[in-house]
Amino acid sequence: MPSLIWLVLLSCSTLVISTKNVSDSNASQGKSIFILAGQSNMAGRGGIKSGRWNGYVPPECQSSPKILRLNAKNKWEKARPPLHRDIDYLKTCGIGPGMAFANSILKKNLSIGEIGLVPCAIGGTQISEWRHGGPLYKQLLSRAHAALQGGGVIRAILWYQGESDTRSQEDAKLYKKRLAKFFTNIRSDLKLPELPVVQVCGIAAAEGPFIDDVRKAQLGIDLPNVKCIDAKGMKIGDDGLHLSTEGEVHVGQMMADTFAQFMA
Repeated sequence: MPSLIWLVLLSCSTLVISTKNVSDSNASQGKSIFILAGQSNMAGRGGIKSGRWNGYVPPECQSSPKILRLNAKNKWEKARPPLHRDIDYLKTCGIGPGMAFANSILKKNLSIGEIGLVPCAIGGTQISEWRHGGPLYKQLLSRAHAALQGGGVIRAILWYQGESDTRSQEDAKLYKKRLAKFFTNIRSDLKLPELPVVQVCGIAAAEGPFIDDVRKAQLGIDLPNVKCIDAKGMKIGDDGLHLSTEGEVHVGQMMADTFAQFMA
């Protein structure tokens, strides 16, 4: 009997270790969870014209049984665009970077199991609206915890935001401090102090004149395991503000390339 108890305890301790260590072989066979947060270009505006999505899903964004999405009811389902349709529901959602990211990750054969995408982005939001304790922050945290209920590992936060903070010089001036605090708080509350963050810097288009200030702030974030990709020059849609479908796909693929650097 003592030997049986010992085996049970050993198996339980092994399970705990495997969920905490992202490089553990057992964890690599579970669900790899990615949090998608920010504003409209993360939520996806590719393919939208006159307030309607054209329904076109490019090959890079096709569904796969290995790619799941946490819906608004915190239930896992097979992912398909638009990923944020029931999260950023007050706006029309189209193609975002999430599916292109996930498909690109699968092609890289990183041996991290099935992919679980957790959409949290809300269009038109400023970094101040993602403050600790605020509604968007609480929703992100709640959805991250819900995503873990069935097992898995949170691999990274994919962050694409900043356009709305280009309208005010004061907001642009405070952007770096606010963003760094957001990343630090999320890591602390998730108890993942080294959680990788892939953020989009070099906003492709902006709502105001202080785009260079926000870009400089994004590039100046001095935190470990935070990597930037540059969206400057990406193809813009008909509205002159949001990325086109082509641009969204390209950003998703660049995010995948950048995340793969963490796994090297």
